[in-house]
Amino acid sequence: MTLKLGVIGSSEGNGHPYSWSAIFNGYDSAAMEKCGYPVIPRYLEQQDWPASQISAAKVTAIWTQEIALSKHIAKAAKIERVVSCYSDMIGQVDAILLARDDAHNHLQYAEPFLRQGIPIYIDKPIALSIDDLEKLYALERYPGQIFTCSALRYSEQLALTTADKQSLGPIKQITAFTPKSWSKYAIHIIEPVLNMLSEGDEPVEMTAPATNRADSSGSLKVCWSSGIQTSFFALGDVQTPISIRVFGTSGWKDFTFTDSFSAFKAALQAFIQGISDKKVMSDRAFNTTVVQLLERGSQ
Repeated sequence: MTLKLGVIGSSEGNGHPYSWSAIFNGYDSAAMEKCGYPVIPRYLEQQDWPASQISAAKVTAIWTQEIALSKHIAKAAKIERVVSCYSDMIGQVDAILLARDDAHNHLQYAEPFLRQGIPIYIDKPIALSIDDLEKLYALERYPGQIFTCSALRYSEQLALTTADKQSLGPIKQITAFTPKSWSKYAIHIIEPVLNMLSEGDEPVEMTAPATNRADSSGSLKVCWSSGIQTSFFALGDVQTPISIRVFGTSGWKDFTFTDSFSAFKAALQAFIQGISDKKVMSDRAFNTTVVQLLERGSQ
């Protein structure tokens, strides 16, 4: 059975309604060139279509706040239906992709679907405060109904291999960098770093230095119960790759993120797998730790 997905967009600077939909549906190359995000058609054209699509689901409906934008995304990503109200998708789709990264609006858009028991993938960051996160989870009808992540949580480029762990020795320090704002981009480095820690490792001390927030940058130092120290830097308008440096007692290694398509696809596949297998694929405790760090770094 092919799952029917509905997409909700669109927030400023976020091309996920285009890219996520294309990963399920394929795309119209001429229309996608005009999506406003030059990187998207470039990485899409590097894939093998239709083999690169996720075949277990199809995006069949879309809503954004602008009908013209909805129609363009529909054309670019071969979506058959544009709806005039996002709640109209209830009864038409099996699951929702909330492809907006304006966290303050997530509750508004997610609530109708959560109340109906419809699985929903909420784009990163799900929330910027524990209070807002709890409001969303309070609406869950069953464990795993909410899926959320930075797709970089699934990036193989930012994952420690067994060989890495052996060559590095016990990890003592991890430092991570991302461009752009703390509120929208810090999650891209927080989640992969959390994956590098042992299960059950908990933050015991968090320090957010006073910084000039004119460019929405931010930083956070976290000491963990394991003794590992992590430092996260969102550098605002400074040009930097998304990168992580891991220091162990026997060596160090740099990890740099470049492959958006593979990370997006892996995250979307995890969402679909959770629906098909009725399995929790986005752990609430993990997500709570992520939001805890995001909130502390913005204070």
